[in-house]
Amino acid sequence: MNKKYIVRKNEEIQNIIKCNDKIVSNSFVIYYKNSENGFNRFCISVSKKLGKANLRNLLKRKIKDILMKNFFNSSYDYVIILRSNVLNLSYNEMKDELLKYLKGVK
Repeated sequence: MNKKYIVRKNEEIQNIIKCNDKIVSNSFVIYYKNSENGFNRFCISVSKKLGKANLRNLLKRKIKDILMKNFFNSSYDYVIILRSNVLNLSYNEMKDELLKYLKGVK
């Protein structure tokens, strides 16, 4: 994922969360905020409760792969928080659920 598509600063992440527009599912909590950029930006957060570092990094890589392969054009900033139910999903189930909620943001 290109660096311009990533939200890294804690200040920006907190602003997105404070906006309080969110979608909650069994596997994800997605906070979003309208942005002046002409593209989407993402922050992916995985709690230490889900597993060791290699598992958390694997989950983040899968989410980044889904986001890169399924480009949709809008200008929002997203904070995607993974929940424990994501461990039970296959790649395709994760992809279907994540894209369903991201495309529903308006």
